[in-house]
Amino acid sequence: MKIIDKSLLDKTSEKATKSPRLRMNHNFHASEDAPINRLLNAMEPDTYIRPHRHLNPGKEEIFLLLRGKAVLFIFDENGNITDQLVLSPDEGVYGAELEPGVWHSLLVIEPGTVVYEVKEGPFVPLAAADLASWSPDAADRESVIKYMDFLRKNIK
Repeated sequence: MKIIDKSLLDKTSEKATKSPRLRMNHNFHASEDAPINRLLNAMEPDTYIRPHRHLNPGKEEIFLLLRGKAVLFIFDENGNITDQLVLSPDEGVYGAELEPGVWHSLLVIEPGTVVYEVKEGPFVPLAAADLASWSPDAADRESVIKYMDFLRKNIK
């Protein structure tokens, strides 16, 4: 049995605070070839999750927020925000399920935020076509900061 408890969330969040990307996965699947990928994704504010989609190959994705607060943004093909959902257990909004090909990103609002994610396997790194060309590359820190400020200003 694999147990998801406060201790595991705390340990994974602690690793996230020490990671240059300010996030850390804790995988429950035994290998990248597993037919279903299940993981904790511990994230801190200022982590950048570049807008992306899972189209090549097409994969559904489920987010369940275990603690903290994050905003799930949905975009059209041109990068316009078409929908958003504030994920917060304190506010009674726990997660979302996305169809393949939906452009999305998470913006973390509170320290210690942890999401349980489920995606179809096997793990395949995102293809270049599945990274939003209208969003900044993670290596361009100045543009990333501006983009994340734009997202913060557009939270409803």
